[in-house]
Amino acid sequence: MSAADRPDANAPVASDVAAACRGAGLVRLVGTADGDGLAAVGVLARALSASEVPFQASVTRFPDPATGTDADVTVTVGAAGGDVALEGTPASVPAFAAARELDPGAADPVLALAGAVAAGATPGEDSVGLLEAAEGTGLERRPGLAVPVADAADGLAHSTLVHLPVSGDVDAARAELADVAGGESTPESRKRAASMVALRAVADAPTRAARAVERALRPYSGGPFETVGGYADVLDAVARERPGTGVALALGHDADAAALSAWRDHAGAAHRAVREADTGRYDGAFVVRTDGPVGTVARLVRDYRSPEPVVLVLGRSERGYDRAAAAGDREVAAALDEAVADAGTVGGRGPTARATLHDPIDEGTFVSAFRGAL
Repeated sequence: MSAADRPDANAPVASDVAAACRGAGLVRLVGTADGDGLAAVGVLARALSASEVPFQASVTRFPDPATGTDADVTVTVGAAGGDVALEGTPASVPAFAAARELDPGAADPVLALAGAVAAGATPGEDSVGLLEAAEGTGLERRPGLAVPVADAADGLAHSTLVHLPVSGDVDAARAELADVAGGESTPESRKRAASMVALRAVADAPTRAARAVERALRPYSGGPFETVGGYADVLDAVARERPGTGVALALGHDADAAALSAWRDHAGAAHRAVREADTGRYDGAFVVRTDGPVGTVARLVRDYRSPEPVVLVLGRSERGYDRAAAAGDREVAAALDEAVADAGTVGGRGPTARATLHDPIDEGTFVSAFRGAL
């Protein structure tokens, strides 16, 4: 897949994961609090349930396999450690393959595909036939926008797959869509809406915006929400905003309304932060200071605003700068880890990473350390 890390020769194959879980009295699943980690946990949990293997499932910013219950097997998703670790990006693909080994009928390809899309992967570019399996459930591609709701204005205003002048403002999004689509919902009107979004997204934006906006266009429709891309967006937002609700959603419980509420809250805060944040440009890195959700802000700024290939976001609270996130065109976790040193906890995969600091940091010193580590 386009966002995948290089395969790790030591990574467990699907049969290894399934074998570790199959005979366990209790399996603990713990994943990173992002859309891919949440989906992978959900895919495995559903297969374990169908196989009558007891499990506990959670997602957290920094999964720690050493804490929790006395499980026979701990599976970490998106982090090292545990008895079995799915560390790659996207994790949802090997999780689906393992779930299919456990119980072919319980492996949910739509949830796994949404997780892969949340990780930035392109549907169809995997080695396990994930898109084909999802299409077997009735999934099909159509023109328009990858949003989770039927109301296109609501979907566009709260999508975190794209950042536009109307992002975060439902009324402005509705007026913009009315101008190009006339308030209708036909294949032709949806094409016009998608063309408008594509043009607005790349205007005064870095060249990488043209690639990033593709995730928001020509969606696959089907699944529990309107589109798979919209499902991915909700999974990522709810994992970061309300992880308990996210786990309920990924397990298939009645959590759609609560998850959509978390998605709207998260998107509103993220778009407002992108628009209002203090920024500074350095050679090779673009620094953002905000009180918004640092991980999503880092991704949106990298894709749609940054003139530099790497973005560092410093999260502000009443104590000072005590959170950070990075996103770039390369692996950034090592650089963030070096900048944090012993002053906090860092987690990340591939081109994104985030950190929580024990105490507020000195901005200048931290930025210098991060740039020096890149």
